[in-house]
Amino acid sequence: YALAERDHNHRPNRGRRALIAMHALLYTSIALLPQLRVAPAFIRAPVARMIGEERVEQIVDASESIPSEIFGTSKAVEDAGLGSALVPLRIATGILMIHHGSEGGILPANYGTDGFQGFVDFIVKPYFGFLPGDPALWSAIHDYIEWFGGLFVAIGFLTRFSSLLLAATMVGAVYFHLASTGLQGFPLGHVENYSYNFEEPALYLLIFFLLSKTGSGGLSVDEKIAGIFKED
Repeated sequence: YALAERDHNHRPNRGRRALIAMHALLYTSIALLPQLRVAPAFIRAPVARMIGEERVEQIVDASESIPSEIFGTSKAVEDAGLGSALVPLRIATGILMIHHGSEGGILPANYGTDGFQGFVDFIVKPYFGFLPGDPALWSAIHDYIEWFGGLFVAIGFLTRFSSLLLAATMVGAVYFHLASTGLQGFPLGHVENYSYNFEEPALYLLIFFLLSKTGSGGLSVDEKIAGIFKED
């Protein structure tokens, strides 16, 4: 995500292009590993000479389980017939997170807007000042993860990986709310103005942690990708 850095006034699409490229590189790397088994001799032979044919076979055997572990739904969930129950939860949570990551505009990281600058000045600077580098960059990274992570979770693409990143942002959100307003009398105390602050990100955190373990649950891009590998 260091590639998402940009200046405040120019090239607003650099971060989005970098994030898309990172996911494309991840998928390509995963997809190519099992193909060593059927790769042409001029590709496989140099690899075998460098690390040995036996090692190539070990890598291929180990890598063939990677697609299902990354793209597939948890076997325990599938065996219990609960995959379909995850779909509305995943889609709704992803869409809500897209909205959550739109600081100051429709798209993420809207530099120069009051919403984005307010996030920098009133949240990142006072509560996350220990982070190195430009607070605006951290704010942008936060927005990119929530906006694109929410999109990927909603469509079920790299659900486990995206959910882990989103869970990390929710850890930060829970920390911010606890640091700023405390437990608010949890679990039985009255909350002033009915503003329940830390509860929402805590619930998001639990949902994203769940999805990082279960996978997409069906009706997803991940399901299609996992199906391709199963057919192969």
